[in-house]
Amino acid sequence: MMKSPGFLKWPGFLLAAALLLLCEPAHAEKRVALVLANSAYQNVPQLSNPANDGALIAATLKEAGFDVVDSRHDMPALEMRRALRDFADSARDADIAVIYYAGHGMEVDGTNYLIPVDAKLERDTDVFDEALSLDRILVAAEPAKQLRLVILDACRDNPFAKSMKKTVALRSIGRGLAQIEPTSPNTLIAYSAKAGSTAMDGDAKNSPFTIALAKHITTPGLDVRKAFGFVRDDVLKVTGNRQEPFVYGSLGGNDVPLVPAKILPSAAAPAAPALSPQAEVRRDYELALQIGNMDAMNAFLAQHPDGFYANLAKIQLDKIAAEEAHAAAIEKARLAEQERARLAAAGAQASQQAKADADAKAAEQARIAAEKAKQAAVEQAADAERKRADKAPGTAVVADNAPADRTTSAPPAAAQKAPDEKATNLASLTPSQPDVTKSVQAELRRVGCLTSETDGQWNAASQRSLSLFNRYAGTKFDVKVASTDALDAIKLKPARVCPLVCDHGFRADGDHCSKIVCADGSFLNDDNECEKRRAKTPVASRDSNDRPDRAARERPKPQAGAARSQASSGQIVCDRGGCRPVDRGCHLEYRTTAQGGPYEGGGGNVQICR
Repeated sequence: MMKSPGFLKWPGFLLAAALLLLCEPAHAEKRVALVLANSAYQNVPQLSNPANDGALIAATLKEAGFDVVDSRHDMPALEMRRALRDFADSARDADIAVIYYAGHGMEVDGTNYLIPVDAKLERDTDVFDEALSLDRILVAAEPAKQLRLVILDACRDNPFAKSMKKTVALRSIGRGLAQIEPTSPNTLIAYSAKAGSTAMDGDAKNSPFTIALAKHITTPGLDVRKAFGFVRDDVLKVTGNRQEPFVYGSLGGNDVPLVPAKILPSAAAPAAPALSPQAEVRRDYELALQIGNMDAMNAFLAQHPDGFYANLAKIQLDKIAAEEAHAAAIEKARLAEQERARLAAAGAQASQQAKADADAKAAEQARIAAEKAKQAAVEQAADAERKRADKAPGTAVVADNAPADRTTSAPPAAAQKAPDEKATNLASLTPSQPDVTKSVQAELRRVGCLTSETDGQWNAASQRSLSLFNRYAGTKFDVKVASTDALDAIKLKPARVCPLVCDHGFRADGDHCSKIVCADGSFLNDDNECEKRRAKTPVASRDSNDRPDRAARERPKPQAGAARSQASSGQIVCDRGGCRPVDRGCHLEYRTTAQGGPYEGGGGNVQICR
């Protein structure tokens, strides 16, 4: 059977159609963003940076090609709720939804709230009515299909917490924001500062966090998790390791960039050198290490279940688990001590107080054990990282269950550059000792244990301050060195730990000493208390020479004749009848009144004759 000309052309058509379908760009992802910035607060001092930060992020997202960028600033509570409602409608058919907030935020009983500009927050319960919870923010981004990203530059020192009245004494109002674990999949929540710490506004027009965010977040093709890793490195460097951004939540194994990578024409694109399998494993491990949470390490182990880097990932998992157990033990010990103090103050029964004392002691022992386990895990992880750093990236790494990588080694220049870059990356992840010392000193000053300056020198004053912290916080850190464990423990304390000690004549008034002024008619005694002066009362006095004279006048004189007639005895006895010589053959004996002695004086000598 002969083939027609049309039939001969059919395979070529199919090939051309297939090429057209392959070369046609995929359906573009829809990306929407909401930028909220609150600076002009009505009831507390205004903030200078949030409005500038919001404008910078909005311009960055628009330049990156986001389909919708809704930017609003200085909103009261009602307008913030309306903005979130409108944004939820925009996110219904979106693939990526981003919400950025700059302004005041606070944590109450473990729940995070964003504060509108019209909030007063006179009592702790007002936060439920006048502020917006972080859960409400997450609901607005919920409809997005691929990525829900919430960025909070709201970890500033909160002025509302200082004036807010507590309706419940045990209600917790923490520094910064509380740690959160998103329950929705494909959700990331980025803090400008790690949970429980505050962020810095910096000296520039924008905060350090926002500057780093605008620099990295829209890099084409850069996975959003790695972008936040670069943001963290920049902020740590600029703030001298005093502020550490943190990301909560997890994504899958595929890269999720906010801006897709640019596709170069195939003719102009050079052939990329194929990475060896071991190099790919190393790259995945380093990314998981930079994210630094259990989800990232578990995702790496699911992809690479065995080998050299799998063993490193398991060591990192042990370290993370030990750190989490240590943090949980610290919190349990704090709550147990708080309950013990509450029962003691309330005058509870002895059995209840004994049980609370036992619970507090057990919790403290568990905390010490967790601290030792954490230290061992940290040292093991650091040792593993040192061994990994000793291996040049261009050389083969022998896996436990895999053959050695036999790829060609890199040129000398590249091999020299790679170790330098690795050393820089490792240094950025591990703060230097002077920075740790300075951070520990700053935290000790905050909790009232250090009065000298934070000069980065761990001297005798710094050691005494850490010793005071150990005494009043119930910890047992080595005072000879400033450690990261001590820094983490001090950061967990929301308020003063060491009591304020004032000189005589002054009393503690909050965080400073005030001079004691006593009212008129009072004076300051040795107990540092005002005491009322006692008025002088007249005291009856008696002339010391009056009584002997009176006694001499009233005492009868001895009879001369009787004395002469009986002088041979040589003794004289006196009674109410007068004084006379003792008769011959008689003698004197002392008798009490009950024994027959004289009444005056309660007794005296009497003459006894036999």
